[in-house]
Amino acid sequence: MSEYLLKLWVQWSYSNLITVMINSKNSLRHLPKFSFCPTSLLACLLALSMNCYGEYFVYKHEDGTTWYSDKNLPAQNYKLIATIGRPAASVSCTGSIGNRAKDHAPIIQQYSNLYGVNKQLLKAIITVESCFDRYAVSRVGAKGLMQLMPQAAELMGVHNVFNAKENIRGGTRYFRQMLELFEFDVELALAAYNAGPNAVKKYNSIPPYRETQSYVKKVINHYNNFAEVDS
Repeated sequence: MSEYLLKLWVQWSYSNLITVMINSKNSLRHLPKFSFCPTSLLACLLALSMNCYGEYFVYKHEDGTTWYSDKNLPAQNYKLIATIGRPAASVSCTGSIGNRAKDHAPIIQQYSNLYGVNKQLLKAIITVESCFDRYAVSRVGAKGLMQLMPQAAELMGVHNVFNAKENIRGGTRYFRQMLELFEFDVELALAAYNAGPNAVKKYNSIPPYRETQSYVKKVINHYNNFAEVDS
């Protein structure tokens, strides 16, 4: 990046920069009514993070370019492909988990019955995944109450990951598949839900990933708490 562009980036990063566009040729392109910045992805994300703390959207334009914005862009020209910048679910996890869970209790019960998955276990998974924040988005793109990745959501027939009923249906169905795959070993199924079934198959146990091992322990702990309260 030239010194001139770097100075421009610094200036724009402090002037309510909201929309950036990057293409494969590292060139700048102007979009009417929106600001833009130099094309380094790192620079753009730094500019956004320095300036704002809200939610940002990643769009694919019909010409193949990628745009980052804090605004909703026209659907006829831009396809939403990701959401970034939202605080992690653990950060927004405040208040009583029991009260949060009650709001979704009928849906959890419905799909617990349909797929034969323990409802307290489902509540525990949702607690760890999103803290019952249906708009939660992880740093890797998992979304919604049960933090479905785009591929899993598509396979489970989930069209709107932020719809509580759709997300819980898709997540419960997927977890049931993990249970069946690992002969109803709950801990292995949880590990597969977090790290993917191939990782569990590779080690034939909970993978030696700190995040996954911590995830399984947290879900089991929450499950025991929910089971005790509901007993």
